[in-house]
Amino acid sequence: MTSKVETESISAYGAARSTITGSPLNNEDLRKTDAYFRASLYLCLGMLYLRANPLLKEPLTVEHLKARLLGHWGSDAGQAFTYIHMNRLIKKYGLDVLFISGPGHGAPGVLSQSYLEGVYTEVYPDKTEDEAGMQRFFKQFSFPGGIGSHATPETPGSLHEGGELGYSISHGFGVVFDHPKLIALTIVGDGEAETGPLATSWHSNKFLNPVTDGAVLPVLHLNGYKINNPTVLARISHEELEMLLKGYGWTPNFVEGSDRDSMHQAMAATLEHCVLEIRKIQQQARESDKPFRPRWPMIVLRSPKGWSAPREVDGELLEGYWRAHQIPIPDVRNNLSHLKVLENWMRSYKPNEVFDENGRLISELRELAPIGNSRMSANPVANGGLLRRPLDLPNFRDYALTDIEPGVSIRPSMINMSRYLRDVVAKNMTTFRVFGPDETQSNKLGEIYEAGKKVWLADYFKEDEDGGNLAMQGRVMEILSEHTCEGWLEGYILSGRHGMLNSYEPFIHIIDSMVNQHCKWIEKCLEVEWRAKVASLNILLTATVWRQDHNGFTHQDPGFLDVVANKSPEVVRIYLPPDGNTLLSTMDHCFQSVNYVNVIVADKQEHVQFLNMEEAIEHCTKGLGIWNWASNDQGHEPDVVMAACGDVPTHEALAATALLREHLPQLKVRFVNVVDLFRLISRKNHPHGMSDRQWKAIFTTDKPVIFNFHSYPWLIHRLTYNRPGQHNLHVRGYREKGNIDTPFELAVRNQTDRFSLAMDAIDRCTSLGNTASGVREKLINQQLAAKNKAYDDGIDPDYIRSWTWDYPRKK
Repeated sequence: MTSKVETESISAYGAARSTITGSPLNNEDLRKTDAYFRASLYLCLGMLYLRANPLLKEPLTVEHLKARLLGHWGSDAGQAFTYIHMNRLIKKYGLDVLFISGPGHGAPGVLSQSYLEGVYTEVYPDKTEDEAGMQRFFKQFSFPGGIGSHATPETPGSLHEGGELGYSISHGFGVVFDHPKLIALTIVGDGEAETGPLATSWHSNKFLNPVTDGAVLPVLHLNGYKINNPTVLARISHEELEMLLKGYGWTPNFVEGSDRDSMHQAMAATLEHCVLEIRKIQQQARESDKPFRPRWPMIVLRSPKGWSAPREVDGELLEGYWRAHQIPIPDVRNNLSHLKVLENWMRSYKPNEVFDENGRLISELRELAPIGNSRMSANPVANGGLLRRPLDLPNFRDYALTDIEPGVSIRPSMINMSRYLRDVVAKNMTTFRVFGPDETQSNKLGEIYEAGKKVWLADYFKEDEDGGNLAMQGRVMEILSEHTCEGWLEGYILSGRHGMLNSYEPFIHIIDSMVNQHCKWIEKCLEVEWRAKVASLNILLTATVWRQDHNGFTHQDPGFLDVVANKSPEVVRIYLPPDGNTLLSTMDHCFQSVNYVNVIVADKQEHVQFLNMEEAIEHCTKGLGIWNWASNDQGHEPDVVMAACGDVPTHEALAATALLREHLPQLKVRFVNVVDLFRLISRKNHPHGMSDRQWKAIFTTDKPVIFNFHSYPWLIHRLTYNRPGQHNLHVRGYREKGNIDTPFELAVRNQTDRFSLAMDAIDRCTSLGNTASGVREKLINQQLAAKNKAYDDGIDPDYIRSWTWDYPRKK
């Protein structure tokens, strides 16, 4: 049971209680600051309710209201309050600050600031700083053809939408990596603070280098409630909350209360203290050039939910309660007494005192905001494409697998890729980072550490000298949280830099929703003229489904491709390079691209290598093509098309082709490989898609196509919907069948092994009639023998593991 003392300690009401004391604002500063705050709150309410009568020059009527009242009020006051006080310090100390709005649907608090400091009008000239412009500004909010209720891409100064909660801190850190002068003022909603990604992201302070990076200043905004439930961190004692945040490695500074004058003084003193602490830490680190991990300052701001709203309406709590979360008085269109309450509430902000007759913020208040790019909503970092410069890329051809016999040599595809990445890092030491959840070495990318080691500012043990690859100044960011890695990467590229995330394929699903949101962000940015294009978000998936046999069923899931394929074709690309040289060509292309999410799937184990570098470039440029050297239909109609997408499926499909050519030499087999998955889509639906004429030339319209696919087979059927001869397309892929199998057993379970594919081709080639029954029986026996051998020995037979292409390579 909470004690009386504890209950008092967590109250959001009364005079300010703060860790840092002082009164840095003189009476005139205090008056102006609160007037600016009132102007902000007035604009926030106007966005929620009004479509006419923006300055309340006449009594408020139902006709002045929007037909649908949409938006959120609960966190607006606290966000605007924090923003205003940072403006003072930007002007005083010449700071470079970006504002990140974490609370869900808290855009009014941010939009009001952009409008007041003039940026909104500069970006959207029709939203003028007068009565007519204010009316248009109000009407567009959560309105058809307007903007959303969170800090969407249309919001100047925003690179974090907040539509999905949990990523404000990780985005903030991604933004300040390699931006040494930047402070990311990051508001964390107390509902957001309950999410797993946010809880982990507090640990980002162990990866921030005070010599080379900027700083994140979190403001944990505790207003007590979510939609209609209390929030956890707002209902624990002051002591417990302080211990929690100190345990994360922060120095929390509390600002709590509701009395505006004392809260202004407390916030002014506290925010200034935090800024000076950040500068002190950075000065110490940079003068000595010795990184260390300080206990960075942060703020806990406790204010009432919907601060400054009426405390009660008709005996029901509003301010300080969950009813203030969304539209605080929802029935004003049909309850005239409540309409009057709203009018009185809006007039309490005294709009006639803070805006002039024409609706422009009065001059003495305009002077409170910074100017130019120092305004947080004008910060170029938030429009990172303006800062982006192309990577200085080494020539990927120099890393080619050359000492191979294509189709015969067995080599790991990742080794040369690792060397290429090493030199990408070395050439771009302040604009490129590699992110991943503790798997870079496991994914055979350890060569990177020669150019940039793993960033680590927590404690070091002597054992770390033995292959730990840890350094305070490094280029590889590893934490066993896919959410945090993805958040860091998103923040890093949205602020103008480049990067790559590498991860095990089965666990990339953890960030499905994050990738969804990033796709939506960059797609919407394409519609916003002033948004410059950012570097693509590159995700390299390895430790793939077909080589997770030893880890079992839990580690076998290639379904991330389905998630990505659902996104807009304008912003997503999926590549499945079949070998090492195509992987190099693909990665070089992805690193040069902009405004995409590129997903590259390539296994890290040893595989047969198929193409020399020139062939690989040619193949990747086409995205899909016939491998003549593996086909025997030159000058003839094929009897069957054997197709594959993915390295392991290509291996098995080629082995199946070899079986058919060995046992049925009269059969004409065409072999097709797909590296760019979206080449399969019609050109009408995707910019990478093929025309139907190209489709017919490769896959025919009347011959069976046996398609061996890396992921779930239904995706191929969806991508090829309504293609000519689609009924002849027979896809094999992962069918959710797995266990602690050998690689061959796993393939057999899912009918993607060479014997199943060859038998499928025999069954579907009508020209064979019943003449190949003996061959089919032989293939069944060989499949059973291989399975039994694997079951007895715990390893696939050597002739399965060491298979190579025995036929001459034809051009």
